[in-house]
Amino acid sequence: MKKAIFPGSFDPLTLGHYDIIKRGVKLFDEVTVAIGVNAAKKYMFSLQERIEFIEQAFANEPKVKVVSYKGLTVDFCKKINTKFILRGLRNPADFEFEKAIAHTNRDLAPIETVFLLTAAKTSYIASSIVRDVIRNNGDYTKLVPKSVRIKNT
Repeated sequence: MKKAIFPGSFDPLTLGHYDIIKRGVKLFDEVTVAIGVNAAKKYMFSLQERIEFIEQAFANEPKVKVVSYKGLTVDFCKKINTKFILRGLRNPADFEFEKAIAHTNRDLAPIETVFLLTAAKTSYIASSIVRDVIRNNGDYTKLVPKSVRIKNT
């Protein structure tokens, strides 16, 4: 069985993430959306909210699993016996950053990184932009799946 993880903070899940996951399930038998936990980082959404956003978005897709993890992504891959990391690329800056991480990961473990280009219609969306729209009371619903809803909105 070919399994991949799609790691990230998903704070929140965006339509760009959603697109990569939907396309990833066509390539792999299982895609584990792995929410990395960094105690030093301040998140807008709790870990439980982020898990629920993803689980609800993929409720009808049995090939998608959602978990959280701490530490190095390659160590988590080894722990769950996964040989592939799935990543989305929006622009050349993403490529350069992700390339360095992919080379490092391959030096640390026999893990391959598979890159998918984001869809043109979602290539401008970043979680940081979504958070800024939310903070300023903008219409964030155009940037995220329906499962991502702010309480009391």
